[in-house]
Amino acid sequence: MDDLNSTDFKLLSRAQTSPQMKMRLLALSHFQKGKSRTEISKFLKVSRTSVNKWVNILLNEGVERLKEKPRTGHAAFISVSQQEQLSQFINDKIYSDKGGRLIGADIHAYIEAEFNKTYHTDSIYYLLKKMVFSWITSRSKHPKQTSTK
Repeated sequence: MDDLNSTDFKLLSRAQTSPQMKMRLLALSHFQKGKSRTEISKFLKVSRTSVNKWVNILLNEGVERLKEKPRTGHAAFISVSQQEQLSQFINDKIYSDKGGRLIGADIHAYIEAEFNKTYHTDSIYYLLKKMVFSWITSRSKHPKQTSTK
């Protein structure tokens, strides 16, 4: 195939932002230099099956077919308006004078109570990240603490 002889896979791999695509192109660079598929898989610490797949795609369909297809993902469980309501709840808790700490379990309970939706705990944090909430917290303020400025 023309792609095998005319393409500088190592140079292409440097321009990639996707680690998966970088790995595919590096494997093909080694293949181009005459390394066996087993040697490539050991050197790059990937399965031989993956290397076989990448080489076969290159030989049969060309380098363009190695690119990742867009992923659609699962639609959000809660609607945009529900996300806005959740965001308001979180912001109210963050800036409340009552102190305390808001944890994933609190948010999980709120979503179940308000929207009758059940999220996996890991999904709560993914949802928060999508809603642009950083989960880095400072030490909580005790409600009876006096201000020391």
